[in-house]
Amino acid sequence: MQTKYGSGVIAPDQRMGSGGGGAPAAIVGAHETPYTRHPAEGRDTRSYLAEAVAGALADAGIEHAAVDGLGVSSFSLAPDHAIDLAWRLGLHVRWLMDDANGGAGALNMLGHAVRAIEAGDAETIVLVSGDHLDRAAFRTLVEQYNRATADELVPLGYAGPNALFAMLTQRYADEHGLTREDLACIPIAQRWWAGRNPGAVYREPLTLEDYLAAPYVAEPLTRYDCVPVVTGADAVVVSAAPARRRRGAAPHVRVRAVAALHNPDDQQGDGVHPGFAEVAARLWPVAGAGPGDVDAAFLYDDYPVMALVQAAELGLVPGGDLAGWLHRDLLERRWPLNTSGGQLSAGQAGAAGGMHGLVEAVHQLRGRAGERQTPASLALVAGYGMVLYRHGACHNAAVLERIG
Repeated sequence: MQTKYGSGVIAPDQRMGSGGGGAPAAIVGAHETPYTRHPAEGRDTRSYLAEAVAGALADAGIEHAAVDGLGVSSFSLAPDHAIDLAWRLGLHVRWLMDDANGGAGALNMLGHAVRAIEAGDAETIVLVSGDHLDRAAFRTLVEQYNRATADELVPLGYAGPNALFAMLTQRYADEHGLTREDLACIPIAQRWWAGRNPGAVYREPLTLEDYLAAPYVAEPLTRYDCVPVVTGADAVVVSAAPARRRRGAAPHVRVRAVAALHNPDDQQGDGVHPGFAEVAARLWPVAGAGPGDVDAAFLYDDYPVMALVQAAELGLVPGGDLAGWLHRDLLERRWPLNTSGGQLSAGQAGAAGGMHGLVEAVHQLRGRAGERQTPASLALVAGYGMVLYRHGACHNAAVLERIG
């Protein structure tokens, strides 16, 4: 394990745990509950998390009783925790994890789960993320996100991170000479993919004219640059792969590497170079692959600029030609970035936003993406989040491979 400011790399095939004796781990199932902006009466966060867990286990063909590990990421499950959810679900687990790090939570949990299985601490772990946030609950979350927000930003009239990321977007655009037409490419391209995803909340085609005519939320951000808040949950099953293969089963997904950087000191930086370059330097050598080997990418897209920052720093933009990559690769060639439509079109279900891209990557690699299916065999997934004061402080990425 390499460590610097909370950063690290997990190489799943190197038996880095302390228990020993475990089997290679793989993702063998995934599920996303239908996202909705208007949840049914009587439903709560726990019910959506339970639905996602049941769906992922059914997809994996694994019995409920075989689960011996649970990881949970949720903003609205409180006052319950992972152990409370395990009790409600009737699970008896020997590995348990709570992760409250939002968009970075899923890959945080994935790295720990892979390591636990390969150390012999568990055999089948379910990771689940999700939230049910009504208007009042969402406002409370935004205003009480952390102590810095409550004490220093809310008294200034702070109403969420849109204004913070509007400034970051303008700074990044100025630094790289990007126009609004350039930045529009990400939401427009992802909306095209969303039109092929029946689970996306917004599926209608989005044109450049639509984008440019949209009202500003916080200049230069329009409504199409800000994720819509929805309700839902996502889950994956991580298991000892050889013991879980069945005749005729769908391919499973091997985690070749996970790398992370959790860097609070970056709050004093400009936010446009947040730490993914350091993640990339650690990730690719362990994965035994490079950005050019990746068939599809699933990047955390709370705002288009952050998907672009991740793409650039993780090495997906040849020669650093950002505008060319946006127009040529994303719009013209339909290179598979966030093939679900991403959070910008599918929606952001609270902490499930960090799991959304991972679930879509698993669907693509296992050949279960329906009309939006691509011939992907190697995928990049990235997570980002936790605005401590000015911008996100948690960054991570994983390289996933189709097996079978």
